[in-house]
Amino acid sequence: MIDLCSQDTNPLLSLPEALARVRAALLPAAGSEKVALKDALGRTLTQPVYSPINIPHERNAAMDGYALAASDIAPNQPFSLHLAGTSWAGRPFQGQLQPGECIRIFTGAVLPEQADTVIMQEQVRADRQTIHFPAQARPYQNVREIGEDTRQDTCLIAPPKKLTAADLGLLASAGVCEITVKRRLNIAFFSTGDELTALGQALQAGKIYDSNRYILSGLLADPGYSIADKGVIADDRDKLEENLVEAAKNYDVIITTGGASVGEADFVKDVLASCGQVNFWKIAMKPGKPLAFGKIGNCYFFGLPGNPVAVIATFDQLVKPALKQLAGEPFTKPLRLTAICTSSLKKAAGRQEFQRGILTQSDAGKLLVASSGKQGSHLLGSFSRANCYIILPADCTGVEAGEQVTVEPFSLFV
Repeated sequence: MIDLCSQDTNPLLSLPEALARVRAALLPAAGSEKVALKDALGRTLTQPVYSPINIPHERNAAMDGYALAASDIAPNQPFSLHLAGTSWAGRPFQGQLQPGECIRIFTGAVLPEQADTVIMQEQVRADRQTIHFPAQARPYQNVREIGEDTRQDTCLIAPPKKLTAADLGLLASAGVCEITVKRRLNIAFFSTGDELTALGQALQAGKIYDSNRYILSGLLADPGYSIADKGVIADDRDKLEENLVEAAKNYDVIITTGGASVGEADFVKDVLASCGQVNFWKIAMKPGKPLAFGKIGNCYFFGLPGNPVAVIATFDQLVKPALKQLAGEPFTKPLRLTAICTSSLKKAAGRQEFQRGILTQSDAGKLLVASSGKQGSHLLGSFSRANCYIILPADCTGVEAGEQVTVEPFSLFV
């Protein structure tokens, strides 16, 4: 589409086109490091991890009950066995299980070599040292076999994998205490603008508090990133260039907010062209049209809009997947669902729009979404109330209540 608000006659890039350009331009940051397992949550694995042991490494009970040999089970009739002892988790039964005997056993406890069956405690009746079993007792049940989860020397986890709590548990269960992960991505971020005031200071006429650096600090809170808040740069072209060139020497990525539009004090595009290279500037997305992407030396640069809602939306849709690629994470598409819109939504044709909505699920399981409020790109209140994006195609001219729309949840818990 043509940008009617600018003298530039080049068509705006669609978001998919912008993403494709970014992905084609990025090379994952080189370098790995070894970390203790306790520090590995959220880091990206770079070398496969093989299990040094079988998991489980001993046969054990899947539930509380009584362990016995299947050969002692009387087919289709009740039977009784002598109680020979107990196997506790961490304290196995000592001795050999003889024919006609059983032991009391607890979940996770090791089975004697002669036992191959656990009958759950709710199915039996204990009479001192005699245990009575029902006719429906089945052999070879409730036993966790050696290597049932993972066999020794097989791959536990393969790269690239961003490690979850479950991954850490799996590695710990194999006794793995140290792994090799991608080094942290070094990211610097700035706000730009003479109007910005630091928190704790009184607002003067024409000034606003700088919310964008707090937004970016939260959005960049990831174990795989090392971030540096570089403060505010005034609307001064030389200072902007000086700060960007200096930061580019020490960081993998620079992110700025503000100064990417077409005003007389918006220098980001010109400075980027002067000291680096501009890949694109402006995309057909609302909120978030003025977005610059390029490179200064070996440092990638993202110049986001100044309005806070546009900062979050452009970060989520374009910067976040780019950072994942740089950090060596596998590419994944965001989860998008179809929901019934219970609000009427206004929209003009031209740009793909990411309105903020509140997604719920009815008792019958239907997904419903409503607008979270006014959709101005400066209105963080409606974003704070929202839990999803309502994604409207570029050619959409509005939505009536009751129509289906595409939604993208902010998290899996809505």
